[in-house]
Amino acid sequence: MKDIITIFSLCIITMTGLAQSNISGRVTDSRGEPVIGANIFIVDSYDGTSSDVQGFFSFSTSEQGSLALRITYIGYETYEMPIELPSEAVVLDITLTEKVNRLDAVVISAGLFTAGEESSREVLKSLDIVTTAGATADISGALNTLPGTQIVGETGRLFVRGGEGNETKTFIDGIEVLNPYSSSAPNTPGRGRFSPFMFRGTSFSTGGYSAEYGQALSSALVLNSKDVPDETRTDISLMTVGADVSHTREMKEGAFAGKLQYTNLTPYFKAVDQNLDWDRAPQSIEGNFMLRKALNDMHELKMYSNFSWSDFVVYQPRIIYTSAKDKMDLTNNYQYINTSLRSIINDQWSVFSGISYTKSNERTHVNDEKYQEREEGIHLKTVIADDVSDELSLQFGGEHFIRDYSYENIVQPDEELGIDLGLTALFAEMDLYTSNRFVTRAGIRGEYNWMQDMFYVVPRLSIAYKTGENSQMSVAYGQFNQTGRNDLVRIKNSLEDERADHYIINYQREENGRTFRVEAYYKNYDNLIKFSQSYNPDSYTNNGDGYARGIDVFWRDNKTLKGVDYWLSYSYLDTERDYHNFPYQAAPTFASEHNFSAVFKYFINALKTQLGGTYSYASGRPFNNPNLELFNSEKTADYHDLSLNASYLLKSNVIIHGSVTNVFGFDNIFGFESSNEPNENGEFILRPVKQAAPRFIFLGVFITLSKDKSVNQLPTL
Repeated sequence: MKDIITIFSLCIITMTGLAQSNISGRVTDSRGEPVIGANIFIVDSYDGTSSDVQGFFSFSTSEQGSLALRITYIGYETYEMPIELPSEAVVLDITLTEKVNRLDAVVISAGLFTAGEESSREVLKSLDIVTTAGATADISGALNTLPGTQIVGETGRLFVRGGEGNETKTFIDGIEVLNPYSSSAPNTPGRGRFSPFMFRGTSFSTGGYSAEYGQALSSALVLNSKDVPDETRTDISLMTVGADVSHTREMKEGAFAGKLQYTNLTPYFKAVDQNLDWDRAPQSIEGNFMLRKALNDMHELKMYSNFSWSDFVVYQPRIIYTSAKDKMDLTNNYQYINTSLRSIINDQWSVFSGISYTKSNERTHVNDEKYQEREEGIHLKTVIADDVSDELSLQFGGEHFIRDYSYENIVQPDEELGIDLGLTALFAEMDLYTSNRFVTRAGIRGEYNWMQDMFYVVPRLSIAYKTGENSQMSVAYGQFNQTGRNDLVRIKNSLEDERADHYIINYQREENGRTFRVEAYYKNYDNLIKFSQSYNPDSYTNNGDGYARGIDVFWRDNKTLKGVDYWLSYSYLDTERDYHNFPYQAAPTFASEHNFSAVFKYFINALKTQLGGTYSYASGRPFNNPNLELFNSEKTADYHDLSLNASYLLKSNVIIHGSVTNVFGFDNIFGFESSNEPNENGEFILRPVKQAAPRFIFLGVFITLSKDKSVNQLPTL
């Protein structure tokens, strides 16, 4: 009996041994590196093991049949494959794919600066726009401290990487804004029409921007209005240049905010001498209104509107006969309204639809001449987004622009010139994450210009690679087209769009409150408008061209020094154009080769005070001296400006703020105007274009009324 039991046991052991299968192999990632500690096991069994430091694994199993082998590791997609057991030996070479986590993944950074809630990797914060010395709470003023921008102090606009001011377009909640700057006297800077307090974030592209946006040769400035406010509050501002009051109220499933501002520079001009002869100082009334309403869990309605009225009267001396002066009387009325609906269809699909209406009416009297410039525009837009997976997202849509522009001499109404523009566009874009380290954004945009009867197709491509835990590189390419300036296209409506091709390479590193960014670019301009006679349509062509190339460097540090936040920006620009009435390719008058900004902020919590300073430098700009043979061959002196500001928390809800631009009173010259004809000596007279005043001094008291008595207009205090 014992022999029978022994023989039976040996048979069982032998059979079991024969049924054992050995599974072995190696687990690596997409770069061929070993994955250490990956879990390898047979589904619905207890058989499995983990990979070693070289990624190798081996285990035996007695499972039989058609089974599934699963490999898992944190941060990687689960790998599963069918196997048939028993088998003498199963040897596997397994490659795991990194799981894409959008929060940790690489982002497109080439040509893009973000502020506020627009990105987890913001370069500026929303409050930087308000607290930057010298910016005077103007969005463009603050962005002009970033690399890639040019200091063109006589306009106040954004000139980006060798582009003119009109080559930057402004969008609010994705919808275009016409005439985003207030009217101003010739050679004096205008301000942006929109208060930075009305927006939660800013996206400023210096090139290579998304296919969603068009009709901008150089740059897109995207402002996104606020969502739900933190509390109901009223803000009152008393300033040396006027006063404003704003109110924000949180409602059930929504919120609204409104602001009314009155500005009158008469008292200030009487106290501070000006270089201009003002008969009536600039004054304006401006209002802003914003509404956000959640219609239900799936639909959200937003509305933003702005209206303003402004006027001034100024006397300007003539260049040759300086005793004679031209009287300029300007009045501007402006309205802008923007309404959008965002709908969530399901976990993947969402739809954005928006419409905007802009109307600007400007009347200008120069002595006995009376001119009227009117512009109305409607922009309709729909964007559909689909998050197909963690690795792939799609965005596509369409938009239609209607723009009616006219310029007429009221005294001689037969001399009216105008533009009746219709433009339809379709666009599509894809973000593909092949891993957390690598993302590709590819897009294409098609536009049909009804006035020109022309169709344009422009591709866009951006690629980013994460080189380390806190660093990445990006490259971008794109074609960009834009209808020419109103004052040129109104002469000849059949002019084609101007074009620019962007090539960008970028490196960025962010770590422990420090940001370093360097970017090189090349822009090729083509189809630029040229003319030999200003008012002869036959002399207007699209035969112009040009280029811009350079390097931008940015450094920001808010950790090294306690309570100190600062950033440094440097831009090198090499650009030439053959456009307008240029005789040949030359550097344009708005371009300076070197631009540098140093922005400093110091928070003294014990004194409830914030101090700020900005130093700006620009090398001399070209100008044309008609007394010389070479065109645009001379340069102005270098530009310098040191501006300071200070904010003091008088009470928990009361702030006193003061600022001074150009503290040392540098006599900056932006260029020279020349007489239309030579004097009795046969020479053209040159007149420098200077600042409206040596410096600008601002004082204000800002009061916040809220249930929370600690709330104020500068949360940093």
